[in-house]
Amino acid sequence: MERITGTYEESTVAGEVVRAFVPFPLPPEEPPLRLDGELGVLLASATERLRLLDLAGDLVPSVDWFVYAFVRKEAVLSSQIEGTQATLLDLLEVEASGEAPVDADVEEVCGYVDALNFAWASLHRDDGLPISVRLLSETHRRLLAGARGATKQPGEIRRSQNWIGGTRPGNAVFVPPPPHRLAELLGDFERAVHDGSDLPPLVRAGLLHVQFETLHPYLDGNGRLGRLLITLLLKHWGLLSRPLLYLSLFFKLHRQEYYRRLSAVRTDGDWEGWLAFFLEGVAVVADEAVATARRLHAIVADHRERLVLRDDATMISVRLYEHLPRHPVVTVNGAIDLLGCSRPAALKAIGVLEEAGIVRPLGERRKNRAVAFEAYLDLLRQGTELVR
Repeated sequence: MERITGTYEESTVAGEVVRAFVPFPLPPEEPPLRLDGELGVLLASATERLRLLDLAGDLVPSVDWFVYAFVRKEAVLSSQIEGTQATLLDLLEVEASGEAPVDADVEEVCGYVDALNFAWASLHRDDGLPISVRLLSETHRRLLAGARGATKQPGEIRRSQNWIGGTRPGNAVFVPPPPHRLAELLGDFERAVHDGSDLPPLVRAGLLHVQFETLHPYLDGNGRLGRLLITLLLKHWGLLSRPLLYLSLFFKLHRQEYYRRLSAVRTDGDWEGWLAFFLEGVAVVADEAVATARRLHAIVADHRERLVLRDDATMISVRLYEHLPRHPVVTVNGAIDLLGCSRPAALKAIGVLEEAGIVRPLGERRKNRAVAFEAYLDLLRQGTELVR
């Protein structure tokens, strides 16, 4: 039986007649989802691997290292899917400098980090907002806090028709619901988050991601916010206690398939095809995140041993080293702040780490020069490189 996932509503936009897609509420009912067979195997695998990822956070000495690193990796990857050209090193250099970003691409990635941290903290607090349109709008406000987003109504549900692909409304690849339908549709969306569905939470997260992308309720930033939503839903249903899943890596590597699967839900009712793709992504990235966490921890331990065995190692250089996993790019001024020491002492500590081959200099700055924890960053930024 063929499944229909919505209806079309005609309207005139910029002088052209368009057919906007209005999705049915979740979950799919006619026919209901089939979660047996191969899809059932994928669901079991993804659920177990996500459990192991969450458990891995409890098995390392400082999970804060990985939260810091993985949040930034996800921010860079999700932004790159939308065409942003900032790299992980670009982001970390700006954060280390303590200065406002001057590059608009880096500013957008910084906005993603701020948005995710805000939303995650809200779900943690007893007095914080639950997953709701209000929380998403407050998160969206932070996501679009930079110069590019200032004209895109940050934090506000759109009041005009948008479209995806094409050069104008008439030849768009996809036209989301008209603005006058959004209040009702977002109400349905909230109910789907909080109702007592019998569907597995991981399946619900996959469904809600597509539904949000289909609604496209903001003028800009819908793709990034929709991917951020997945992480929040996993937290909401207790599948992930820390934001350690950088799922945008899978979507970036399989970008065309990602868009094709989203489209097939709307055109062919193929929820199962989307869920198979989504669950495979969760399993693959969760496995990789566990392996990356272990390798990062091994790098930290190996380099610490290398440092303390050196004749020129000092207490202050070891103290600076212990900050590197949370500050893999550090400036001289940053080292002064972290260590509470004088400039000569900070310079000497950085010099010891350079001589040990642990950090390498970045750029040619003389006053507030920066260094990077090379082996740590080389592993962390895998998958975030740009093809120039």
